[in-house]
Amino acid sequence: MSTPTSTPDALPLAGLRVVEFTHMVMGPTCGMILADLGAEVVKVEPLAGDNTRRLLGSGAGFFGIFNRNKKSLAVDVKDARGREIVLRLLGRADVFSENFKSGTMDRLGFGFEALSRLNPRLVYVTHKGFLPGPYEHRTALDEVVQMMGGLAYMTGPEGRPLRAGTSVNDIMGGMFGAIGALAALAQREKTGRGQEVQSALFENNVFLVAQHMMQFAVTGKAPSPMPSRISAWAVYDVFTVKSGEQIFLAAVSDTQWALMCDEFGFADLKGDPRLASNNARVQSREWMLPALRERFATFGARELGARFERIGLPYAPITRPQDLFDDPHLAANGGLAPVTLPADASGAGHAVETRVPLLPLTLGGARPGLRSGPPALGQHTEDLLRDVGYAEAEIEQLRADSVIGAY
Repeated sequence: MSTPTSTPDALPLAGLRVVEFTHMVMGPTCGMILADLGAEVVKVEPLAGDNTRRLLGSGAGFFGIFNRNKKSLAVDVKDARGREIVLRLLGRADVFSENFKSGTMDRLGFGFEALSRLNPRLVYVTHKGFLPGPYEHRTALDEVVQMMGGLAYMTGPEGRPLRAGTSVNDIMGGMFGAIGALAALAQREKTGRGQEVQSALFENNVFLVAQHMMQFAVTGKAPSPMPSRISAWAVYDVFTVKSGEQIFLAAVSDTQWALMCDEFGFADLKGDPRLASNNARVQSREWMLPALRERFATFGARELGARFERIGLPYAPITRPQDLFDDPHLAANGGLAPVTLPADASGAGHAVETRVPLLPLTLGGARPGLRSGPPALGQHTEDLLRDVGYAEAEIEQLRADSVIGAY
């Protein structure tokens, strides 16, 4: 049964205005979350558009996913008249969000102090590579902080640090920016004033590996990279089975171990005193896992999955991202929403019809839905100028002078 989506006026942030100067992933993720939750998010873009619109390869999906439910304002902020447009918007905004190099917003007149004087209730969210400290002026990327923050070491095999397969720090950094914005908005209800919120890639990465830091603190032993780690659970691995298929199988408790042995007729393993408890099985993984691999190799992945599901044990097929468009669970519960990516936001040079994952949560039993796809460059410029008091003749002159973009 499909989960319903929230109506726009029922969303918790309806009525809030967010103005963002963001690009790539981290900043846009923050705005996407606030937009999905109902805020009006105005994306300020240069006349040539956010460079993310034109990325290829692994960046081709950035704009399409992280800029839905937003409005696009195309304006030249190097022109004083363009800056005035943005300042008018910010005078009535609730949140300002940016993720450019330190000093960029100050040079444009959009620094925290300046905007706080303009609008004392404004919540100012800045997304950086590092929180204040010795590293704060370094240039950071997701890979940079994964390498220096222990995540790449934990992900790859010994001697081969490997970045995670998606933009984990960028996306989570944007999430923490949104969480900080929500906290600051809640506090504004008590104080009447906004405040600055900072989120950073490096500190986010440290948070991700904190469990391994604590592992060392508790055990006194350095944690091994994931491919060579000592697992906390005896059966918790990828198995290559019939016809070369692969499947992840797990039995993480004594009860699950017994269920697995009963299901597959492994009475000898169930009765082996060397395998009597999870910790004993962990210590026996060197010989136990090869034995299990040999036994499971005669089964197909689909049959193994069905039997593990029947007895309530964890399992997972090895799925590629593109396979998720056909995932039956997402299809049944409405987890993918139809969307049109405009030609200048698709990376393909033409409009693309596809589906996009929604936020992974429900509010009152409903998913925050898709109100609009990612905007075309400057799509909402004229409407936004009218909203802050510009007359038609003024708008026409600004367009003629290339202060705003034509849509």
